[in-house]
Amino acid sequence: MAIAVLDALDNARTQWYHITAIVIAGMGFFTDAYDLFCISTVSKLLGRLYYFDPDSSKPGKLPNAVNNAVVGVALVGTLMGQLFFGWLGDKLGRKKVYGVTLILMAFCAICSGLSFGSTSKSVIGTLCFFRFWLGFGIGGDYPLSATIMSEYANKKTRGAFIAAVFAMQGVGLIFAGLVSMILSKIFVSLHDAPSYKSNHVFSTQPQGDFLWRIVLMLGALPAILTYYWRMKMPETGRYTALIEGNAKQAAADMGKVLEITIQAEQDKLSHFKSANEYGLLSKEFFHRHGLHLIGTTTTWFLLDIAFYSNNLTQKDIFPAMNLTRKPEEVSALEEVYETSKAMFLVALLGTFPGYWFTVFLIEKLGRFKIQLIGFFMMSIFMAVLGIRYNYLKNHPAEFALLYGLTFFFANFGPNSTTFVLPAELFPTRVRSTCHALSAASGKAGAIVGAFGVQNYTLDGNPSKIQKAMIFLSFTNMLGFVFTFLVTETKGRSLEEISGEDGGASEPETQMPVRSMGKPGAQMEEEN
Repeated sequence: MAIAVLDALDNARTQWYHITAIVIAGMGFFTDAYDLFCISTVSKLLGRLYYFDPDSSKPGKLPNAVNNAVVGVALVGTLMGQLFFGWLGDKLGRKKVYGVTLILMAFCAICSGLSFGSTSKSVIGTLCFFRFWLGFGIGGDYPLSATIMSEYANKKTRGAFIAAVFAMQGVGLIFAGLVSMILSKIFVSLHDAPSYKSNHVFSTQPQGDFLWRIVLMLGALPAILTYYWRMKMPETGRYTALIEGNAKQAAADMGKVLEITIQAEQDKLSHFKSANEYGLLSKEFFHRHGLHLIGTTTTWFLLDIAFYSNNLTQKDIFPAMNLTRKPEEVSALEEVYETSKAMFLVALLGTFPGYWFTVFLIEKLGRFKIQLIGFFMMSIFMAVLGIRYNYLKNHPAEFALLYGLTFFFANFGPNSTTFVLPAELFPTRVRSTCHALSAASGKAGAIVGAFGVQNYTLDGNPSKIQKAMIFLSFTNMLGFVFTFLVTETKGRSLEEISGEDGGASEPETQMPVRSMGKPGAQMEEEN
């Protein structure tokens, strides 16, 4: 028994409003990626500026604990923000809290650049404070954007639309490198300086204090530009109908969006609501979706250990690929330029294409196959990088190719699909919360990368980097195994996948495990 408004959403032709929704939701992810990863381009500059030792033969460097805090504190905030806003999105509605995340992101991006104080501790302390709350706002964007896009999309292109929203993260990564590269080049041309080994004192330009602040504050711009359009979006028809119980309002909102007339059918809502009353901690949820939730949380956790370790530590691996010179051979601003340029190239050639391969192929290959392929290929390439590291560092072209392929298969693989699947597998009442739990599990993995794996790369020790790569290869192979706990969702309506339509056909896991449907229900997998 289908409600007209849900049927209209599932079978709607792709039109301009879908593209608008992708851009509006995607700009949040553009901002997320820029804000989270631009810190990697300027973290070495912070070390030169605030931890300079004139007696040292090497430039100033953030102590390991400080570096981990500066880079990782936003991830801690993101984890907490995901849980909070994900829960709030199910309680209050997606739209009511959607704009709050942007306001928080814009405000804290600006405040991060205005970090104040007269000592290194005070500057770094205030920077960490505001980057925590910046991460808190970023965290809210994950469950809300994914849920909104999944509930707006039609069932034939839903995966591609959700993946397209997430692909804006790749654009944000490119701009994090590009903006830092352009600004640092301008600063270098205006404030040239000798290398550190030529002159310890004058190699660190004091104008660099303005550079890192500008780079961080520019992260507020896309959030500010997107706020108005987010506020104009109506609440999703699925939330209005299935949770608020207002079929008339849902039909009116979605009819205006889709430019069609939709019958309200208020009398049919009781059927759907009765199949959607169980909570997250109920036995019914466990029997239907318990293994799915274990699958989405574990795979995202394992993926983000590798993905964030790769992104946050690439500045330490660039010298092995001859993409950057040794710190002693350049000035402070030149080091920012070279690090940003290398980050830009890796993002453009390795990271960015992977996202869009997923967008174009996800409805053909399916989520399940793409995730398996990605995990497997990442594991292989990282194992080769770890085992053959000493050889590869003397062959930078081969090193760069293999390293770039790890980014490509992360994004044409689990980095995209772990975002898509939690937005499709779970019922409307807990969809945002379940996506938040999955995403927060991912950020827990990112924290492992930032505070754990990163310690093995900071000093550039080859044997430690080898160990880090082999460890990441192992985590990816575990992700491959846990992928069998999730199911393929392509081509199905959200209500069919979750069982909200009250039908007997509900999704299974991809491995022979105990049925997760209602007792006695006949389960059959649809490809």
